[in-house]
Amino acid sequence: MTNFDDIIFDKSNFELQKLEKGNYETCVFRNLDLSNSDISGFNFTDCEFVDCNLSMIKLGNTSLNGIKFVNCKMLGLKFNHCNPFLFSVQMNNCILNFSSFFKVSLKKTNFSLCSLHEVDFVEANLTETVFDDCDFKGAIFDHCNLEKTDFRTSYNFSIHPETNKIKKARFSKESLSGLLHRYDIRID
Repeated sequence: MTNFDDIIFDKSNFELQKLEKGNYETCVFRNLDLSNSDISGFNFTDCEFVDCNLSMIKLGNTSLNGIKFVNCKMLGLKFNHCNPFLFSVQMNNCILNFSSFFKVSLKKTNFSLCSLHEVDFVEANLTETVFDDCDFKGAIFDHCNLEKTDFRTSYNFSIHPETNKIKKARFSKESLSGLLHRYDIRID
């Protein structure tokens, strides 16, 4: 595989609709539409994706190590298909609706200002993860490790304390209904 180091990929130097399979280290991908691309088996280390459309990309055994996603549209991504070794991502102002983190370890990950509608977090390890101002409408949390996870500024979540580990997780008073929804309790 070809190695790509310290390269900025944007509309000025990226004419093709697909990336060359390779190892990408400290690269920046800016303003690209890579939707429906197949990046299976690619390796990304310490890279940034900024203002990109990454919807429906295929992630079979893709390595994401130290990756930052900023202002990206990422609909329907199967992060559970990524290589789990050294998997590490940060999300800022991204749309991740209909994506899956099934059984993915997201320990100490930061999600800020993200739309996470209908996202599958089943059996995910979210220990010490921070969700800052994230919208979880229809997201599924089941058999997750949510210990020390911070949900204080997030909303529209429904988390069942009986089926998730929530020891020392943080919630705001305003979001308590997200923990009690299952009981059909009215909170005034």
